[in-house]
Amino acid sequence: MAIISCKSLTKQYGAKVLAVDKLDLDIEEGEVFGLLGPNGAGKTTTISMLCTLIHSTSGQASVAGFDIKKQPSKVRQNIGIVFQEPSVDDLLSGRENLELHGMLYGMKEQDRNARIGEMLELVGLTDRANDLVREYSGGMRRRLEIARGLMHRPKVLFLDEPTLGLDPQSRTHIWDYIRRLSKEHGTTMVLTTHYMEEADLLCNRIGIMDLGKIIALGTPRELKSKIGEDIVRLRGAVDADKIRKLKFVRKAAQEDGITTVALVDAPVNLQALLKVVGRVDSVEVREVTLNDVFLHYTGKEIHKEEGEGGWFERVARSGGNRA
Repeated sequence: MAIISCKSLTKQYGAKVLAVDKLDLDIEEGEVFGLLGPNGAGKTTTISMLCTLIHSTSGQASVAGFDIKKQPSKVRQNIGIVFQEPSVDDLLSGRENLELHGMLYGMKEQDRNARIGEMLELVGLTDRANDLVREYSGGMRRRLEIARGLMHRPKVLFLDEPTLGLDPQSRTHIWDYIRRLSKEHGTTMVLTTHYMEEADLLCNRIGIMDLGKIIALGTPRELKSKIGEDIVRLRGAVDADKIRKLKFVRKAAQEDGITTVALVDAPVNLQALLKVVGRVDSVEVREVTLNDVFLHYTGKEIHKEEGEGGWFERVARSGGNRA
């Protein structure tokens, strides 16, 4: 069942800037959906419309069963947002930040207190709950923001570059929390990221946007299998002609004792290849990556630390008047 549905969703600024172009997209309940694209592709504009931060020009969309134009307050009650830039209050403790968020959403005191304890435990901040946020590390702040986004039990959580700028250890911890939310709580998540390994690891499906349109859609594995071959390098005595007869081998070339084989879906077909090859001195595998997919469809390299420069937050503060 689609918990987010877009039909010809369009956003145009003036006569020349078409940010989102007749977008058709369904996101299933409980899915972790990755929305990828170069800066300016339209992904942040799309999310901002779905969060009711800006108005669409035309088309329709619903989130958690509510129309983004006709029922914006209902949409907001059913979503949580983790912004790209830090947005928790440094002058409050972690517990106080969650308390304030619960009050803003009209949660009753008993429910609010119980939920605060659950969220702090979920993100591993129980022992730091009463410390001021200004004393938190970057990873701890991000974990608190995830807890805050979930405080009011939203059906959909939007994560805008959730690990941008974090160190590898903190990034891994955030990945663990996102996986846990998906598995144990069934929370639907829409994730934007410039980290291809993050999208590959977390997302059930990925949509790649460019020029306001979805230009590729599928599971990470499906997308990788569509765009090319994995590369296997074999060192040793290998019969290249025998290899070329295999249906999953695209090509095989030999030079200086190394046979380079291009084959489809190495995780599935590597074992069959090695059975035909027999004993070799060494095997090196270079699988197709999501970065290869991204480059194939957009013609652009993605830069991991780019982000969107806090555009999402600026839209929220300005009431949706910025392109």
